[in-house]
Amino acid sequence: MKSKIFALSKNEDFKNLLQKKKISNNYVTIFYGILNNKDIKNLNISFVAKKKIGNAVKRNKIKRRLKNIINEAIKKMAIKCNYSYLVIAKPTMLNNEYKNIKETLFQSLKKIR
Repeated sequence: MKSKIFALSKNEDFKNLLQKKKISNNYVTIFYGILNNKDIKNLNISFVAKKKIGNAVKRNKIKRRLKNIINEAIKKMAIKCNYSYLVIAKPTMLNNEYKNIKETLFQSLKKIR
């Protein structure tokens, strides 16, 4: 199922998601839940890399990696589109291989299903 990915834009959405369920691993913390006034056909997901992680180049690298992994996850497994997701990166993501991060994230996404 191919769905269009949208980023969360409203501050209220971020605050509401932070109060919902969460799952955490070595590389990211994923907050997920059902938000009101959301289109079910679209996947709402946002990626956050805090300033503590490093400069803008490092933060953007992490976000690019996460976006790529989520796009692969959409193709390979069924991700619930009625949920909204907030993915917060941890500093350990910078120094690890893409393959390890991908496997760990796939395991976390399977737990959410």
